[in-house]
Amino acid sequence: MEFFKIRHDIPFMRHALAFNVVSLLTFLLAVLFLATKGLNFSIEFTGGTVMEVSYEHGAEVEKIRKALDVRGYHDYSVQNFGSSRDVLIRMPLKPGQNSADLSKAVMEGLTAEDRTATLRRVEFVGPQVGRELAENGALALLITSLGIVGYLALRFEWKFGVAAIIANLHDVVIILGFFALFQWEFSLPVLAAVLAVLGYSVNESVVIADRIRENFRKMRKASVTEIIDNAITRTISRTIITHGCTQTMVTSMLVFGGPALHYFALALTIGICFGIYSSVLVMAPIVRWLGIRREDLVKPLKEKKEEAVV
Repeated sequence: MEFFKIRHDIPFMRHALAFNVVSLLTFLLAVLFLATKGLNFSIEFTGGTVMEVSYEHGAEVEKIRKALDVRGYHDYSVQNFGSSRDVLIRMPLKPGQNSADLSKAVMEGLTAEDRTATLRRVEFVGPQVGRELAENGALALLITSLGIVGYLALRFEWKFGVAAIIANLHDVVIILGFFALFQWEFSLPVLAAVLAVLGYSVNESVVIADRIRENFRKMRKASVTEIIDNAITRTISRTIITHGCTQTMVTSMLVFGGPALHYFALALTIGICFGIYSSVLVMAPIVRWLGIRREDLVKPLKEKKEEAVV
């Protein structure tokens, strides 16, 4: 399915060096922000207090947030838990404060707004749990990356695996760089979004790699540059349809999902935008510079004839 058909190939590879310089600068800036500012980890990573509060009627999450804001609380999360009458409140502990004092102060504020508020349970999430989550998240990212390299190397050629993982990790680091620069809260949903972007971005890389391999078989007299330009041009319509539909859904979460889904949708939005860029203008040039040849993907005719004689 195509919304439009481009008659002449767009010379993407003519500007490949400029695109990769921009990518490198963006990547280095992201690394700089991560090194100097670091990520603003949520309570799941840093430790804090988790409170389950129940109401006799449907809990109004926005009113609860306003009540906490009025009393000077920040960096908290409020979301429905189990049913519409129950909410889960996560709050970081300040120096010299314990969970009992914090939960008591919070409940005083909530009962002042609504006397039906009842504290069901209070739990302390220690920093040890946070370290385990961070380590497991990094391990998941590493295993996913190695799996992507292995898959592309087996399906296509090792040059595609190397190029794709460089492009996809480029997306991940830039997402983290945005969160470090603006000090947005990095929570478990954001980590899930980062892993989702890694998988989503590799899908676009696979489509372009598959078209490049197909072009090597069909365009016998074309150069490597012409083959790659044609592959990217012929997949533009598909890219616009796929990423446009996905971004429409993510934008609806960003606008209407509320605070619980805000940073999750924001991470996906950044990842989708840079995922398109990296698959087209980072992965493909790296494949060319690694020296991809027709012989890497297509068996020479002589070999085929010899096999037929045998």
